[in-house]
Amino acid sequence: MRTKTKVMTAIIGVGVAAAATAGTAIASASDDNEQPITGEALDRASTAALEHMGGGTVTETEVGDEDSYYEVEVRLDDGRQVDVQLDEQFNVVSDAPDAVGDTD
Repeated sequence: MRTKTKVMTAIIGVGVAAAATAGTAIASASDDNEQPITGEALDRASTAALEHMGGGTVTETEVGDEDSYYEVEVRLDDGRQVDVQLDEQFNVVSDAPDAVGDTD
């Protein structure tokens, strides 16, 4: 019985260690590596996003977003925040309400 208990304890320990490692990897892959768009790319991405949305104010940008190459966050005149996703050629590929900044 003691051997069985030691084996089960070891298996559970390995499982907990694996889960902790996976959790650390997921946390490390989150927003810690966000890089803002800069230079001419910032101008082009901002223009494309604002034209797509019909106006607003750029509040944040990101290169290498998980959904697209560029992400431009736009605050609309009514206060809603929208994430506009762009490809490498500054074509809009999608837009969606920003969960954090959305007032709805």
